[in-house]
Amino acid sequence: MRKIVSFVHLSLDGFVASAQGGLDWVSITEELFDYVGQRIQQTDTALYGRVTYQMMEAYWPTAAEQPNASKHDHEHSRWYKSARKVVLSKTLADKNEANTKIIRDHLSDEIAQLKRSDGSEILVFGSPSATHALMAEDLIDEYWIFIHPVLLGQGIPLFKNIRDRTKLQLITSKTFASGVVCLHYEVTRHP
Repeated sequence: MRKIVSFVHLSLDGFVASAQGGLDWVSITEELFDYVGQRIQQTDTALYGRVTYQMMEAYWPTAAEQPNASKHDHEHSRWYKSARKVVLSKTLADKNEANTKIIRDHLSDEIAQLKRSDGSEILVFGSPSATHALMAEDLIDEYWIFIHPVLLGQGIPLFKNIRDRTKLQLITSKTFASGVVCLHYEVTRHP
């Protein structure tokens, strides 16, 4: 069974974006790009909310073609174009692309079917509204949280709509030279 993995940048005070949705506080370095790039290459499916999906679609399909494209731009663009994409949205129009599926309703049933399908883990990139919807249904299996050494004071929280206590087990942690700490947690579920 495939797992749903929340893959997110987080301020030390628990926000995934500023109050206006900005991410200018995220500290991205080559070390972090390389680590994330290796991790992403292990999966074949990305899950997004509508806003994040539209941002990704506006950049990644052609990122490698830009004049000053970085190594990361080339690698991630190649991965993005080949990855299956799942979008949680009630308003996004179907693009009729072979590798993009839009989930409008019946979230638990659709995600259960997706988890039973062939493939590797399904990474949820950022996408706070999609993450909150998945949390509310207890559908996230793991968290890869990149904690940045910054306090925002206010913004969009990561943890929201949690109905019951959720026990997590720390699998790995990594500290980067920039002060960013990656924590990999697995949700502990008892039958």
